[in-house]
Amino acid sequence: MRPEDVGFSASNLVLGKHSGRHALRDRVEQLGCQLTDAEFEKLFEDFKVLADKKKEIYDADINALIEDRAQQMPALWEIESLHISTATGALPTAAVSIKNADGQRYQEAACGDGPIDALFKAIQRVTGSSLALKSYEVRSVTVGEDAMGEVAVEVEQAGYTHRGVFTSTDIIEASARAFLQVVNRIALKKPLAEERAAVANAKGV
Repeated sequence: MRPEDVGFSASNLVLGKHSGRHALRDRVEQLGCQLTDAEFEKLFEDFKVLADKKKEIYDADINALIEDRAQQMPALWEIESLHISTATGALPTAAVSIKNADGQRYQEAACGDGPIDALFKAIQRVTGSSLALKSYEVRSVTVGEDAMGEVAVEVEQAGYTHRGVFTSTDIIEASARAFLQVVNRIALKKPLAEERAAVANAKGV
């Protein structure tokens, strides 16, 4: 895993085997992640296991642990359905239905330079995201007519690079879910960033 895959510009040595809860929580917050007490305790357990195996713990290691736990947490946004329309001489369009964590459903449609561009624009309209697509890659991970395809998307937001990956026999679906991974990851970090900005403004910083 590269640090830039999950939004960091460099790997910094931060913690070791004897680091405690306070040091880990401070570093997690510095990395822009907000966890409940229960979520943090599970992360700390994972951290101690990793620390027994590795002498030096880097930012990318901590973020990898957070991402592993995040896969087990309810997503802020979840795709329910999507529809792509494209034909020679016609403008590609995409329509999506997305549900938030409260169970509310939202539908949006968008046009784009291609079906994937239209799809990503529709997702951003629903979620209120503003992301710059930097890289889009598709590769086959199995063989045969029903081969699994892996889609990797790399986007930039507020100076940070984020990466999402999803595998499916349906490349369109994989594209949507990989992109939404990034949207969810950024959304999870947003509340803490807003809280810090509010504190800074109150102090006149």
